[in-house]
Amino acid sequence: MQLNDAVTGLVIVIFALAEIAYSTTFPSLHGQAYGPSLFPILIGCGLLACGLALIARGLQERRRAGAQNAPWLRWGDWAYDPATRINMMLVPGALIAYILLSDLVGFIPLVIILLSLLLYRLGSSLGASLLYAVAVTIVLQLLFSRVLLVPLPEGIASTLFR
Repeated sequence: MQLNDAVTGLVIVIFALAEIAYSTTFPSLHGQAYGPSLFPILIGCGLLACGLALIARGLQERRRAGAQNAPWLRWGDWAYDPATRINMMLVPGALIAYILLSDLVGFIPLVIILLSLLLYRLGSSLGASLLYAVAVTIVLQLLFSRVLLVPLPEGIASTLFR
């Protein structure tokens, strides 16, 4: 998929304006001419300038090619392959499934199932998918519980082993 630079620039300009507006709500420091909002506002101004430059370049490219020959959005060949579209929808589907089911099922079993499904669907063998999913799940569980001290949902495991 290829977007015209004007579309990307518009998204960046909207984000920059929202970021600048939010940064102005930061509290000011007593006795200083600048506060914690200074750097976010400067970054927002830089993003705004880059977004405006992208809009100008995109409109110039569109004018040069003629409005009919330069679409705002051009799909790649992958968009016409049903298997690729299914693979693309599996990633947000897995995220939604995790959000909806993590408290019920629990982090460990759900992540193993979702990762195995994604890895297998994207080309790994079934054995490798299961092995990688279990290894990644263990590493994530240890990282969140031991290093970051963030509790992950226990789900059905907490009711089965009490």
